[in-house]
Amino acid sequence: MNEIGIVILFVLGITGFFYYLDYVSRVKLRKQIKSDWGNIPRGTKKDTEKSLHKAFSLKNHQENSLIDDLTWQDLDMFEVFQRLNLTYSSIGSEKLYETLRSYSLSDDEPSSEEIIAYFKEHPSEREAFSYQFAQLGKKDFNYIQAYLNEQTKPVFEQQGLFTFLGLLPIISLISAIFIGPIGLFVGLASLCFNTIFYFIQKGKLDVELGTMSYLVQSLSLGTKLSKKNSPVKEELQKKIAPFQKVLPFAFAFKTKTGGEMEMMVEMLGGAFLLPFISYGTVSKALNHHQQDAKDIWDLLGQLEVSIAILNLREIYGEHWCQPVFTDKNEVIGENVIHPLLSEPVPNPVAWQKNTLITGSNASGKSTYVRSVAINCLLAQTLNTCLATSFQLKRGHILSSMGVSDSVIDGDSYFIAEIKSLRRLINQVATGKFCYTFIDEILKGTNTIERIAASSSVIQWLNSQNQLTFVATHDIELPQILGASCDNIHFEETVEKDQGITFDYLLKDGVATSRNAIKLIDALGFPDEIVAHAFESANYFDTNKAWHS
Repeated sequence: MNEIGIVILFVLGITGFFYYLDYVSRVKLRKQIKSDWGNIPRGTKKDTEKSLHKAFSLKNHQENSLIDDLTWQDLDMFEVFQRLNLTYSSIGSEKLYETLRSYSLSDDEPSSEEIIAYFKEHPSEREAFSYQFAQLGKKDFNYIQAYLNEQTKPVFEQQGLFTFLGLLPIISLISAIFIGPIGLFVGLASLCFNTIFYFIQKGKLDVELGTMSYLVQSLSLGTKLSKKNSPVKEELQKKIAPFQKVLPFAFAFKTKTGGEMEMMVEMLGGAFLLPFISYGTVSKALNHHQQDAKDIWDLLGQLEVSIAILNLREIYGEHWCQPVFTDKNEVIGENVIHPLLSEPVPNPVAWQKNTLITGSNASGKSTYVRSVAINCLLAQTLNTCLATSFQLKRGHILSSMGVSDSVIDGDSYFIAEIKSLRRLINQVATGKFCYTFIDEILKGTNTIERIAASSSVIQWLNSQNQLTFVATHDIELPQILGASCDNIHFEETVEKDQGITFDYLLKDGVATSRNAIKLIDALGFPDEIVAHAFESANYFDTNKAWHS
């Protein structure tokens, strides 16, 4: 075999090897998608909350109500997001994050339900869609929303210059046939100049090129998915049509992996300034059809979010339901659970007036309040509740539960708590129907002022268009507000041998057990401490004052 044959075999062997690696990778990806289904999603390092929140903040949300940052944090909603996040692209994860943080108060049927029903009936199509999204992958801080909402400064205004410089090597090398060495020299010099110029400019415009790369690949994905059957097929085809002429330029925006071959391809493209020329060409089309590009991004996001919702329902089997929306100021539900608990205890909810929840620490009252709040949120965002039935009125959701000192703002715990309550009261004062959730109201101040101020706040809330859940240790609040508020509680059992146990089951009325003293007794505190504590508590019950 001669040298040329050996070279050809070597090239074919290398090419075949890379094709084999690509095939193995694709098979592995398809198997992973199959194994992911029906399970709690695996975490990914590329879905940071900082990146998702940045994308969310760059988008216009005028038509929707938003979950504010304090409520989002109080309810551990990013952990809830992660538990739901069966998405394989940044399009899906950003849309899911946006969906959980903004909701419509209208009674329109969610568009996701038609998509969910389709994928439930066509599991092979669902897997095919997920595979295509996984091929696109995720990219934190992609700044697509900034581009789509015209919040980025235009670049590459000198498109004519880039095109001229890119064509100059070709023109010069062709002219060398007619004018000799001069044309060859100009061609080689322009190739060197363009390569150096490309890498200098690339360093300055890396964010813009990265943004365009992911956006163009997303549009290419839209073209592929518009050929597959789905409830959004026709709309996707209509929206993608204006971009068909420029999508061939997507080859200049392939995701970079750092391989030697890709570096050679990039240098070749840079010598002719192809990424810059392609950027300008595609950017012009996007500027003329910006709304179409936004709609494509949203349609693709709806597809992935619908798959994530369907997976959530698959995980919980029969323990989920679609909410029923009414005009009554109430939340009625059965077997409501918290999504972050591995072994949750189901409880009912019958919330028709402001409600006080009493019980000791760790008895379940704060978890119960959060489970109701989260399900009110999931009902209005995902049209899905983790309960066997759930009925509610549409409304705003606010909480004041996870207050802490603010070192940055210089606020004490009490000041931070006051600010949290104030922003809640401001929203309620607008007259729009609200669900408000408060845990240990005003616990940052002394007992007398806490009871006086807390009861006044709750009495004011009673006069507004809203429903409030208040978890509290203060037995005085049920005494003061017994006529205007419902009372429910959680209990624990304390035994000398077994210590403290909880059943986490909701009960009517006010908690009456005094188990804190029993617990210190069960944990072996000196008898004189326990005896003195019981004596002091009994004295207060009788005299409504502490003995000296």
